[in-house]
Amino acid sequence: MRARTRGIVIAGAVLLLAPGAAELSYETGGGTGCASCHEIQRSYDQWSLSTHRNVSCRACHGDALTLDPAFHLNNLHRVAGHLEGRVSEPIRLRQPDLPDMLARCQKCHRQEFADWQAGPHASTYSRIFLDRKQNARQALQDDCLRCHGMHFQGGIRDLVTPINTAGPWRLLAPELANLPAIPCLACHAMHTRGNPMPRPPIPAATPGPKQELFRPSLALYDRREQLHFAVRLLSLPEMRERDRPVKISPDPRQALCYQCHAPLAGNQVGSGDDRTAIGVHEGLSCLACHLKHGQQTRASCANCHPRLSNCGLDVETMDTTFKDLKSSHNIHFVKCADCHTHGVPRKPGVRRRALPLSEAPLTLR
Repeated sequence: MRARTRGIVIAGAVLLLAPGAAELSYETGGGTGCASCHEIQRSYDQWSLSTHRNVSCRACHGDALTLDPAFHLNNLHRVAGHLEGRVSEPIRLRQPDLPDMLARCQKCHRQEFADWQAGPHASTYSRIFLDRKQNARQALQDDCLRCHGMHFQGGIRDLVTPINTAGPWRLLAPELANLPAIPCLACHAMHTRGNPMPRPPIPAATPGPKQELFRPSLALYDRREQLHFAVRLLSLPEMRERDRPVKISPDPRQALCYQCHAPLAGNQVGSGDDRTAIGVHEGLSCLACHLKHGQQTRASCANCHPRLSNCGLDVETMDTTFKDLKSSHNIHFVKCADCHTHGVPRKPGVRRRALPLSEAPLTLR
């Protein structure tokens, strides 16, 4: 009896001391303790060279002292799988892991998270996949998950039923209803090579063209490959308006936008989900008008007008979709001739000047 009691005491002591021992091992190893016990050496190596290398593993992934029972149960499953030879390399982030990761993103990136949360990219699974108007117009398909629900483990038939245009539709995974379908990790890779962002000197000594345009983490998560592809690996499409090549901004961030807001195979402006600007706004970057996280466009016109307005009018009062979404003049495609059908008038108060010979247009006689 005493031996049995002694065994119970020892087992209890081990259970109590094991978390502390694991925590001590991690703290003294600088994160190498994690890599030595799990199949995450590749992730560890990437993290050690990433912009988040000063953020400990446990800050995002939890540790031995985490109070969530599900966290430890998941680790026990991993240990059992390891002992049985069921090794998963690399370890993939699953849909159930996303809510916890979002909370960790929010902890440090509060303003960016608030902007994203208030914008269209924070739309939930129920809002996207139970949209009656959209579902009645086009049947749901697996390709929807390419942009909405990138981390969902399964196909569209595992998420929504029925798959037709009649409905009524419901989620087969109701626990996803209020979760975002486009989380932070859809456009950002955490373990990406790059330097931590330093606090800029005051006054800032870096000239404008040399300032950083975007963080190294900006990347597309491809659900088919289950990998992030950095923006530098994504190309900008060659857009056309009928047979005319369209000039688009060289802003590399747009390559990420085009992955979801893409044209049909012919690369025609306005086809599919494309919103490439033509007309008076041709050549402008998406990010010239849409704030990167919240997508708000309230200040977009004021960035250029009225100082650069050709007609001298308040452009925010014009009949475009910027003023009214029901307008027939889409702000992405509007041209002066759409309203001035009899010719574009000169700007009031501006007189034509005689051009010197060097500036005069050539005339065929």
